[in-house]
Amino acid sequence: MIMFAKSFRRALAAAGVIICLGGQAGAIDPPYQREMERLAEIMGSLYFLQPLCAEGTEDWRAQMAELIALDEPEEDRRQRLAGAFNDGYQAFARFHRACTPAAREAFLRLLAEAETRARDIHSRFAE
Repeated sequence: MIMFAKSFRRALAAAGVIICLGGQAGAIDPPYQREMERLAEIMGSLYFLQPLCAEGTEDWRAQMAELIALDEPEEDRRQRLAGAFNDGYQAFARFHRACTPAAREAFLRLLAEAETRARDIHSRFAE
């Protein structure tokens, strides 16, 4: 799991670079907005699930804040990204109070999806 987290961090950093380079002025969403909102939702879910089910030092909230800062979005986009993060957190907080096999499985699947999405954002919009 530690190796997986390290590769996710690399993919997330790469996505952050493209966001920093690809930010657009104005009210038009960048082409990666939907992917970023889903990534934000996943990171919110991971932020809730990690303390329940996984030993780790990832601070998903801080990483999300860093991505938003790198992107330098307009206030509307900033609110949508933060809202997606909060939605992901609340989706699991509503039903989970302890680590169950289902919560553990969800954590692992979400971690894999986050890594895939971060890589996809990088490969589609940075290259």
